[in-house]
Amino acid sequence: MNTQIICLANQKGGVGKTATCVNLGIGLAMHGKKVLIVDFDPQASATISLGVSRPDQLPVTVSTILGKILTDQPISPGEGILHHAEGVDLMPADIQLSGMEVSLVNVISRETILRQYLDTVKSQYTHILIDCQPSLGMLTVNAMAAATRINVPVQAEYLPAKGLEQLLQTVGKVRRQINPTLQIDGILLTMVDKRTNFARETASLIRDVYGRKINVFNTEIPFSVKAKEATAAGVSIYAHDPKGKVAGAYMELTKEMMRGSECRRSRYPNCIHLRIIPLKSWMMKK
Repeated sequence: MNTQIICLANQKGGVGKTATCVNLGIGLAMHGKKVLIVDFDPQASATISLGVSRPDQLPVTVSTILGKILTDQPISPGEGILHHAEGVDLMPADIQLSGMEVSLVNVISRETILRQYLDTVKSQYTHILIDCQPSLGMLTVNAMAAATRINVPVQAEYLPAKGLEQLLQTVGKVRRQINPTLQIDGILLTMVDKRTNFARETASLIRDVYGRKINVFNTEIPFSVKAKEATAAGVSIYAHDPKGKVAGAYMELTKEMMRGSECRRSRYPNCIHLRIIPLKSWMMKK
């Protein structure tokens, strides 16, 4: 099975990484795909969003599994994987994952510990989605080292967009030094409030600055309180508000990703090696 391993990353918090990971994963499952969501954030946001209210009480989480890899202990088939009612599997996280980042500092091949685990389970899935923490530390580097593709959710505001430059530099380093097959799947505009001129202008700015070198998804995820309510309820937007605009946008994103990955690889083969004009410089030229 040619498993697609997609990490969702942005060092800026609050840009919709977890909501995108959960709803994209369930959207893929609704299209008949076999999906594993890996929560790789010590805050356990994806775990909580999928209905596990107290992740710190789980007997096995991703930190447990990585600890076994570090100590060469056997991992039982399916160990720690939870099954969600909406058709996806979940490898949960808890706060212990924050200590794992410190433990990896002196480990040989520390950037590939997550990859070693995913190699043992990927034959069971068509898609593995990794929800990264809001940083560019060792956990996020592990996710990029394990992934085949990276999806970058960005809120349609200036500061989140500005952080793209540092993220793309990190992706370039990972590709050159650790994972040469890593591809940028695309930049996803999230929490877009089309009622404001500022949001529309920022979205246009991102497309102008980055769109010639990196795919920017046609689909935009609109701002909606319903998305926050779904997270609190521990279900996807499809279960919470199936006829709403956010559910429609995530389903459209799912379809766009499914039909467009090969086209993007041919259109943007070397995108992370190209020089990106900083947003501030672009705005000054305007």
